Amino acid sequence: MPKTANNLKAELSKLTSAPLLPADSEGSALSIRLHSYLKPQDIEQVWEGYRYAFAAHDGVVRKTGEPYITHPVSVACILADLHMDVPTILAALLHDVVEDTDITTLDIKQKFGPQVAELVDGVTKLDKIEFQSASQAQAENFRKMLLAMSQDVRVILVKLADRLHNMQTLEAMRPEKQRIIAKETLDIYAPIANRLGLNDVYQALEDLSFKYLHPMRYNAISKAIMAARGNRKEVISKILESIKQQLSSFNVEAEVSGREKHLYSIYKKMTSKATPFSQVYDIYGFRIVVKDLPSCYLALGALHGLYKPIPSKFKDYIAIPKANGYQSLHTTLFGPFGTPIEVQIRSADMHNIADAGVAAHWLYKASDAQLTALQQQTHQWLQRLLDIQSESADSLDFLEHLKIDLFPDEVYVFTPKGSIMALPKGATAVDFAYAVHSDIGNSCVAVRINHDLAPLRTEMHNGDHVEIITGSLAKPNPAWLNYVVTGRARAHIRHFLKSQQSTESAHLGERLLNKALRALHVDPSHISEEHWQKLIRDYGVKKKVEILSDIGLGKRQNVMVAHQLVAMTDDHAEKHTKLPAASLDTITIRGTEGMAVQFAPCCRPIPGDPILGFINKDKGLVIHTHDCPSVRKFKLDPDKWLDVEWEPESSRLFKTNLNLTVANQPGMLAQIASGIADAGSNIDNVSVEEADGSAYANLYFTVQVKNRVHLAELMRGLRKIPDVVRINRTKGSAPGNRKNSNVKLYSQ
Repeated sequence: MPKTANNLKAELSKLTSAPLLPADSEGSALSIRLHSYLKPQDIEQVWEGYRYAFAAHDGVVRKTGEPYITHPVSVACILADLHMDVPTILAALLHDVVEDTDITTLDIKQKFGPQVAELVDGVTKLDKIEFQSASQAQAENFRKMLLAMSQDVRVILVKLADRLHNMQTLEAMRPEKQRIIAKETLDIYAPIANRLGLNDVYQALEDLSFKYLHPMRYNAISKAIMAARGNRKEVISKILESIKQQLSSFNVEAEVSGREKHLYSIYKKMTSKATPFSQVYDIYGFRIVVKDLPSCYLALGALHGLYKPIPSKFKDYIAIPKANGYQSLHTTLFGPFGTPIEVQIRSADMHNIADAGVAAHWLYKASDAQLTALQQQTHQWLQRLLDIQSESADSLDFLEHLKIDLFPDEVYVFTPKGSIMALPKGATAVDFAYAVHSDIGNSCVAVRINHDLAPLRTEMHNGDHVEIITGSLAKPNPAWLNYVVTGRARAHIRHFLKSQQSTESAHLGERLLNKALRALHVDPSHISEEHWQKLIRDYGVKKKVEILSDIGLGKRQNVMVAHQLVAMTDDHAEKHTKLPAASLDTITIRGTEGMAVQFAPCCRPIPGDPILGFINKDKGLVIHTHDCPSVRKFKLDPDKWLDVEWEPESSRLFKTNLNLTVANQPGMLAQIASGIADAGSNIDNVSVEEADGSAYANLYFTVQVKNRVHLAELMRGLRKIPDVVRINRTKGSAPGNRKNSNVKLYSQ
């Protein structure tokens, strides 16, 4: 009789410690697994793949000293434990053939069909780059992994099995490489296994990573668990028997078993709560598997009648499943001697999904709604990652977003229509908005949480009812990046800001280039599309807008680009109209250029101030006042300075700093704020100098004004307040950087 998958797991380790048995032997580890669920004709296909891989790797030895074929067979065994289909098992056996031998993907396709070839090709692409060669190479590798996953999730299942066996045999590697591979596994592969619901693979990857990253801590906790297991054996046996009797008295048919937390889970609990091992009481728990869903709640009631529950330690993952499809009732009880007891209650179907995750699609046909929902959730998650990938500017950005998106802890909130949405712990209203749709996120202006208005940075909590308010003219704010936690939100915000910056920089770059062309007495309209196309080819870019954007950001010199364009024209001296340069030497600043033009915080120029423009690489054109200390500092590089002037009429408000010395009297802050409002200005920031017992104190304001005339009117109005001793405009560090220890004194 073929053995069950549960009985076979212990045999996996034997495969790499004993000589590989012949492929047609019923005694081989892989053969036992295959005969437990595959038809004879399917098994014959697998052995054909085995013989093919055996011949391809013949004579090659692993660093452990074993024949190389032990590795692909071990990977196939791990997938056979999940009862994966024949193409997946074949891909596991052949996954290193294309990478390490002269056999091509086309050869695999001709021999085993296109489906197996695509799976092998997907896994092979993941190994093209050595992970430890560079962070950029590592990030690009994960980006490729995502693209392969999006086409067929079985690619990542093969890769996870491959990584699991590599971790099981990692002792043959150098210590330095062990740590690199273990860190990568803990950061990426273990969370992906968890996200896909592969619980056994997830826990094994975490424990093995822990073993090589912190070997001394791993050994200490292992020994402590062994000792605790013996000390608590009698108590555990008594609890186990009590639970079985209680369930029997309620006529609940159940399989009750004990379970230990895995090592890394215990270590995380000890470090997060600063708790010694002796105070971790829940290393051992109980799992109850019943026949159907109603029996889960009946068993829960029976247990709560046996031992008193801890109210704050109950979670219903059946009503609201985890994002990876996991369903169970979790409760913690006060057991004998006051020992907390963790119990999981689930049906047989839920148990299968908890162990196999997305692989349950192959093991148990998707006949019920839950499996279909799990597949849909997985598909939606992969689509979200694809969305993040398309919005990420480069591979390092994507890797950062991927790590963020693999948060294990989640909160569940309700949409206005009553749908449940899972978000990472700590997610804000902005994260929720982007989770609904990117357009909602890009245009959100406020949020109602449980029908009350709240700031966009408000964190979500379980059970919150969330409604996003949007505005037609709204756009993402760079400050959102300080508090969003989901990779999707962060990727969309960065993509929008970079696109906006690129567009604005291109407009500025065009103005700067036209200025340089006119300085060469060339009309910009006489530069033909042909000349631009040649310049695009010379620079190795795709579009004209990229060159203009680089000019606007200071990455290219407008004078150099202008000279190259002029040099391309034939007889340009005769063809182009000479222009007087004197009237075209300045760039007009409107104040509406967006991120392409920045106003230096060191001097905060406003219309009416004499100004200069400095081309800063990556920041674009930065505007300073003539008397700014930075002007003297950077005038050593005159090529980067431009003459700029204000547009005569500007409708926007500009920030400037004010320093007021006032009498230390109650109500002063209110009087000054009222005076600023009466002048038609707005307070952007306020801070107060630390109290020193004096009768006078300094207030520092950042206010918004239209121009110097408006500022003068504001200052005249403030001087009329009797207790204002002195007022002046300041330049230097922003007032927000100063301490505001006694703001309360002035707000009375």
